[in-house]
Amino acid sequence: MSRRYFGTDGIRGLANSEPMTADIALKVGMAAGYEFNRGEHRPRVVIAKDTRLSGYMIETALTSGFLSVGMHVLLVGPLPTPAVGMLARSMRADLGVMISASHNAYQDNGIKLFGPDGYKLSDEIEARIEARMQNGLADCRASADQVGRAKRIDDAQGRYIEFVKRSFPKELSLEGLKIVIDCANGAGYVVGPIILWELGAEVVAMGVEPNGTNINRECGSTHPQKLCERVVAEGADLGIALDGDADRLMMCDEQGNLLDGDQLMAMIATRWQQSGMLQGGAVVATQMSNLGLARYLESIGLSLHRTQVGDRYVVEKMRESGCNVGGEQSGHIILGDYSTTGDGLIAALQVLAMLKEDGRKMSEAGRLFEPVPQLLENIRVKDMSVLEHETVQRAITQGEAELGVQGRVLIRRSGTEPLIRVMVEGGNASQIEAIAQRISRAIEDADNAQGAARAG
Repeated sequence: MSRRYFGTDGIRGLANSEPMTADIALKVGMAAGYEFNRGEHRPRVVIAKDTRLSGYMIETALTSGFLSVGMHVLLVGPLPTPAVGMLARSMRADLGVMISASHNAYQDNGIKLFGPDGYKLSDEIEARIEARMQNGLADCRASADQVGRAKRIDDAQGRYIEFVKRSFPKELSLEGLKIVIDCANGAGYVVGPIILWELGAEVVAMGVEPNGTNINRECGSTHPQKLCERVVAEGADLGIALDGDADRLMMCDEQGNLLDGDQLMAMIATRWQQSGMLQGGAVVATQMSNLGLARYLESIGLSLHRTQVGDRYVVEKMRESGCNVGGEQSGHIILGDYSTTGDGLIAALQVLAMLKEDGRKMSEAGRLFEPVPQLLENIRVKDMSVLEHETVQRAITQGEAELGVQGRVLIRRSGTEPLIRVMVEGGNASQIEAIAQRISRAIEDADNAQGAARAG
């Protein structure tokens, strides 16, 4: 069955337009609630959100759907996505929901679903929910005396703060470190600065004034330039950048040099290997991770397992292979000892623990390998089938032949936006730029040609 609503990370789209409407959110609540309404106990769902204006609309519609099938709803307000996985487990909920479009602009929103084990739902379960949404929901409704209740949970922030702090070694403190944190005006804007301050750091907070429309706007992990500048201006030891739902992490050193997810995974894997914490003899990452990471891990006796793009596919591979460190170059870092999904704050604390143990500056400890030149282009298209066009395939084949075994060409459809992502990697920067431009032009020309043909 084709997937009409669910992409690589739940359901996502322009708010108040299909599929991100109140009507569809209501149906998601009913279908997912019915799917997880099991046993004789009254089922419960935890719902969190980020700071988008449309979050109120989606939250209310989802709540109505869950209540109508007999689920009790626990509303926890703005909290990071990883908090949903944690709360679903700790509160013995049957389902967890995060309302967020992650790193996207405020106009978009999304729905991410977590099972009672705290992990994102599998493709199979999402397919069953979709089928129920499309085949009718009348049989899912609870009787009048079985309609659910909704209530606010006031201590959810505190629960998550203590959960994250427990991931930091008890014998260490962040005292003596001045840290700038950019919370992207998103879900981590309250908990992020509190966690760092309570662990002893001097904290300079940015992106902590959400107004419903400024989430991810020129801030956070997708726009870290201002963070890097602020770290230098403040004379801080390092900077931390989260995205809108705080499941991604970027960091910078005291000189303002940015460290992406690949570099941070290398740091954490090194520390965990040295301390005996690393499991599986490998790190799990996606096809997007740099060849430099693979070569560095090999040099210290570790392997790199690659998956398709999407943090839940990383998690699946981690569970299958017994690994406890995985993530994406974009900053999703999953540490299986602590969390069931990417958690920017927990990952940051592991890097900070390494710095405190070694007594080194971030600039000394934070760049463990030299990345192979890599170029990423995002091409907005009207028709995703453009990838099958003959001229596009020819450009891709030609690029792969030019690079040979010294590089890679990776072309993929975005699972959350109407974009074709073009990644070219190799030893020669000018060569990969030329190849990426040639493929991008072929995609744009083919898309325009198909659009003109449809119009004609």
